[in-house]
Amino acid sequence: MNTAPSVVNGHARPIAPGQSADRSTVSTDRSTVSAGTPGVNTGRAAVSGDGPGVSTGRRAVSKTVPPAEEGGKKPSAAVRLVALARERYRFVNSTDGRPYAVALDGPNVVLPLRGRSGLRQRLARLYADTFDGDVASQSALADAMTVLEGIAESEDPVPVHLRVGHDDAGTIVVDLGAADGRVVTVSAAGWAVTDRSPVLFRRSGAMAPMPAPVREGDGLTMLHGLLNMDEPMFRQLVAWLVAAWMPTIPHPVLTCKGEQGTGKSKAAQMIVNLVDPTPASKRSQPRDTKAWSTQAFNSWALCLDNVSAIPQWLSDTLCKAVTGDGIVDRALYTDDDVVVLSFRRVLAMTTIDAGAIAGDLAERLLMLDLQLIDGKRRRSEEELDHAFETVRPAVLGSLFDLLATVLAVLPNVHLESLPRMADFARVLAAVDQVMGWTTLDDYLATSANVAGDALEGDPFGSAVVALVDQCGTWTGTAGQLLEQLQPPGGIRPPSWPKDATRVGGKVKRLAPLLRTVGITVDDTQRSRDRQRHKLLVLTRTETPDESASTPPQDPLWPDVASIGHGRTAHDQH
Repeated sequence: MNTAPSVVNGHARPIAPGQSADRSTVSTDRSTVSAGTPGVNTGRAAVSGDGPGVSTGRRAVSKTVPPAEEGGKKPSAAVRLVALARERYRFVNSTDGRPYAVALDGPNVVLPLRGRSGLRQRLARLYADTFDGDVASQSALADAMTVLEGIAESEDPVPVHLRVGHDDAGTIVVDLGAADGRVVTVSAAGWAVTDRSPVLFRRSGAMAPMPAPVREGDGLTMLHGLLNMDEPMFRQLVAWLVAAWMPTIPHPVLTCKGEQGTGKSKAAQMIVNLVDPTPASKRSQPRDTKAWSTQAFNSWALCLDNVSAIPQWLSDTLCKAVTGDGIVDRALYTDDDVVVLSFRRVLAMTTIDAGAIAGDLAERLLMLDLQLIDGKRRRSEEELDHAFETVRPAVLGSLFDLLATVLAVLPNVHLESLPRMADFARVLAAVDQVMGWTTLDDYLATSANVAGDALEGDPFGSAVVALVDQCGTWTGTAGQLLEQLQPPGGIRPPSWPKDATRVGGKVKRLAPLLRTVGITVDDTQRSRDRQRHKLLVLTRTETPDESASTPPQDPLWPDVASIGHGRTAHDQH
């Protein structure tokens, strides 16, 4: 037996028969392997050497990687991930503080750094493709994301839009939602489909692609042929659709009201899928503010279907979403960091009877009261869906034609008196000027009716109206008003104020509705005694205008021109 010793790792060890005793000492430094030595299984990849490769269970890296670190060590997976990301993406920080990545050679669509379909997932796949199947660990991906977030936060915030945006020149940009990143740009000069967006967009799982619009026939008449609406009601809807692509103004909540069989849910589905196509065009009423904020943050247009009652928190939430809302919540896994969700949304809802509607929400509604569909006119869901998909590109083209024309005349539109939804009223006036319609007058008449209905649905408000009708002018403290008004049937409903403080607040909230029926509220005066009590002065100023009612109903479903025939919006001027 050959007992010649050979030093390995500092210890003498016999060598096998036939093996040279002059074998070179194996280096104990695991970071290097000498050139020309036999393979030694170290569990690490071979870094240098012309001899046999070291067995690591991985294939050798053969593609370009960042330079080796000092001492001959290869760069870590996190370093490689950051290098791959910076070669292919630029990083931005949105105005609400969210970091995003934008492909350098792709559409102008941002990617969140984390989450499903985000940059993290794409980088993991890119890493495996680049380094011959090598898989980056979760810790390496997390470290890389932290670095990239820091890069994004070092940039000045930029606007990131959802479905609809605008550039610095005021051009409206509508994201078609397709993989190629095409958009529709609309200005006073017209509209066009553009290959690359001039602004940044983000996408969500609640979005679906929108077909490219075409100039083909009278799209407005085609749309009217699918909806159960008379002419004045349909014209208000067209104006609302045009305004829905104006991201800088508040939009009233489109409310389709009617009994079963009026086609309100189907109409709302088609309307939402024109403005912001989605696989969930009709949604259930949210259970709380957090559930609502998640839905609203991920969709430009939302429809709440079959609303049976509107609680106070939802009424306030809808009002804020119309004019612009911001929700601040604590970020996950942190003590002091916050997440901000800010948005202004286009809203719709369907209802048979939503019950008592708060005054501030009533002023933000566009009510479309649908009538029962005659059995001879009723069509199947399949037929309506097929017809809608067929005419949708032409409908979009006609709506964008009208939007461009409205943008051209809107700067010169001035109204002597502005209602609560002032910006929307100006859009209606512009549509009337372009099309020769009377949508503004119809909207104001319908809004007065909605306000009257909301007042009738409030027991305390109805009691105030009855008191002023009896007295003409009533003056007193909030406590005296509470004593004088008696609840119907002697039973106090839950909405009835319980003390003088709540009476003052209730009257203040009812003031806009009371004005629509000719009653003014003055709470600026004080009593002349020592206590200087705050007084409420309720005065009947005028008799309600009996002409302020819903316009007479015209015949439904006009004769629809076939696709490719009929007038465009420009021909109708």
